[in-house]
Amino acid sequence: MATILYRLGRVSFRKRHWFLLLWAAILAVAVFGAAKAPAAPTDSMSLSGTESQKAFDLLDERFPDSGSSNGATARLVFVAPDGQKITAAGHKAAIEHAVSELADGSQVQSALDPFKTHAVSKDGTTAYATIDYAEANSELTDATTTALKDAAQDARDTGLTVEIGGDALQSMEMSSNTELIGVAVAAVVLLITFGSVAAAGLSLLSALLGIGTGVAVITALASTIGFSSTTTTLALMLGLAVGIDYALFILSRYRSERAEGRDPEEAAGRAVGTAGSAVVFAGLTVIIALVGLSVVGMSMLTKMGLAAAFTVLVAVLIALTLLPALIGFFPKAVMPRSARKRAKGNKSAKAPAHVAPAEEKQRLSTRWARFVIRRPVLVLLFGMVVLGTCAIPALDLELGNPGDESKPTSTTERRAYDDLSDAFGPGFNGPLTVVVDAKGTDNPKAAAATVADDLKATDGVVSVTQPMFNKAGDTAVLTVTPTTSPTSTDTKELVHTIRDEADGVKANTGADMLVSGNTAVNIDMADKVTSSILPYLALVVGLAFLLLMLVFRSILVPLKAALGFLLSVCASFGVIVAVFQWGWFADLLGVQTVGPISSLMPVFLIGVVFGLAMDYEVFLVTRMREAYVHGERPGQAIVTGFRHSGKVVVAAAVIMISVFAGFIGMNESTIKMMGLGLASAVLFDAFLVRMTIVPALLALLGDKAWWLPRRLQKILPNVDVEGEKLNRTVESAQASGLDGTLHEPSRV
Repeated sequence: MATILYRLGRVSFRKRHWFLLLWAAILAVAVFGAAKAPAAPTDSMSLSGTESQKAFDLLDERFPDSGSSNGATARLVFVAPDGQKITAAGHKAAIEHAVSELADGSQVQSALDPFKTHAVSKDGTTAYATIDYAEANSELTDATTTALKDAAQDARDTGLTVEIGGDALQSMEMSSNTELIGVAVAAVVLLITFGSVAAAGLSLLSALLGIGTGVAVITALASTIGFSSTTTTLALMLGLAVGIDYALFILSRYRSERAEGRDPEEAAGRAVGTAGSAVVFAGLTVIIALVGLSVVGMSMLTKMGLAAAFTVLVAVLIALTLLPALIGFFPKAVMPRSARKRAKGNKSAKAPAHVAPAEEKQRLSTRWARFVIRRPVLVLLFGMVVLGTCAIPALDLELGNPGDESKPTSTTERRAYDDLSDAFGPGFNGPLTVVVDAKGTDNPKAAAATVADDLKATDGVVSVTQPMFNKAGDTAVLTVTPTTSPTSTDTKELVHTIRDEADGVKANTGADMLVSGNTAVNIDMADKVTSSILPYLALVVGLAFLLLMLVFRSILVPLKAALGFLLSVCASFGVIVAVFQWGWFADLLGVQTVGPISSLMPVFLIGVVFGLAMDYEVFLVTRMREAYVHGERPGQAIVTGFRHSGKVVVAAAVIMISVFAGFIGMNESTIKMMGLGLASAVLFDAFLVRMTIVPALLALLGDKAWWLPRRLQKILPNVDVEGEKLNRTVESAQASGLDGTLHEPSRV
């Protein structure tokens, strides 16, 4: 592989104009296709195999005229001034006027008058109007959302307190400011790392081109292959991360080869042949982790994983072809300023322009590596104790889906949630939808009435509505209001209790009973994720272990990589639980309400962090492996790996931590949680696992770290990531008088 990539790197460098035009054409076609493609549909969270999904499917079948289940909903919550009733003539007129105004909206499906639907609290102080829209919240026009806000304001002007709940004003899109801040931080770190505007610029440019191309292709094909408008969220985040990582590694290797005295084309070829091999396998591990998200069985998560995997593939291809071509336009400018000055002086003195090894010994990463191999046991214990301590709160991990109760009190959604909870009870915000399938029974109405009576007698239930039948009269829907909040453990137990009674209902009435609604969906999602974590980990870690065994030709190194990843993930879960579930530093981080952790967080965090962790592992350890294969002792090989790759891993980690930390400042609880989880995971994995535990273990293992049974040596193909065969081939070509021009097959 190294030889093939070496040739590719030299061809890309030499034919740089053609490669630049090729990628420009690909980007242009992709952007044109994205602009002309029909709008992507809004994704719905499908939970195949769960009871809540079966209930939704049954409702779509038996209630075809009930409207789109994916439409947005708004709740206008009206609260009368202190000492007054919401039913007073003036207040009632203001509410009816607001509802009638909204009912005329082009996207409004229904607007329910609270006085006709009995949506008034027992104490007469609070009422709510439900507004159903035909479109999802992401497809509501500005005119529609403005009309909703204006109606609320008109009612406020009469003296009422009015808040807007529901999802009509919520958007799934993240603010682009966070991405821009991430790019700005990346530019500063790259500039400090490389000491060259050209090198920093090329790294960012290649990453942004990769994101642009990948996202444009996904958008162009979205409606054709069933991707949704939210599919690109993960692709954008990871595309930026790996794009910068891969450019960092190849550019650093190019500068290292130039420092050894090689000409620009040869340096580009060797950089792609060696560092590019590591990029290929690092990219494959990320792709495995992302494609593996399909194991969870959630359609949206599967699509996000596939889209992100495609973007990572594009980032790998750009790093191997476009980046060396771009380097060809600035072969000297990408070098550090000190090297450029030294090259000018050496040119006038006709001296070789390479960096003396002694100059490298004073790097902080080199000094750290020497410290680790002198005290490996102490360093190993330190890393294990810190990670183990941080992971302790993860034992109390409780999954759920935070809703409006987790938002800041400055938002109208949170205030609406609190007003409804105060007036109607905490369970009002999380009603359960019970579907009674009485098709085939002798008396469907009697069956539904029996179910209603049983539900009313169930502990933890406040109220049960009268059964609402479909036109055929064979299916009924009841709304059950629990006594506890949607995220309460008692509510979860209530859902399981009602479902456990389904067999008894079937035996007594012949009807099937299914429990659904947002609260039940969140519970099913948490259960589904919990049951899929171990299979997902087994698949991803198992395939990556085999892949890394090919790369390092070792059993212990891939095993150590996988165990280190598990440590960093557990520690990051501990941080999330401590902040969002226990409330530690909640005020400092702007966390308004503590509660369960988002159900998607475990698999999402595992997938993203695994990809980045294996990037750091491959980048750092392949250079150690290369030095070891070329004759260095195990301890010295560790120092060499740190000297060449330590700074790159640190820079990549700092960039990613800064990008992810930017999400902590957002109001959305799930996004804030995601930012803290990813930032802490990268911090733990890069600095405590890859930069501390990994070299300590390698120092303790010595030569045994690179041991591979003879049978496996014969079975496993040698992919030559360290470039040993490449060096022999190039040296042979040079000895034959070909001057190392390995890129010309007819002469080799």
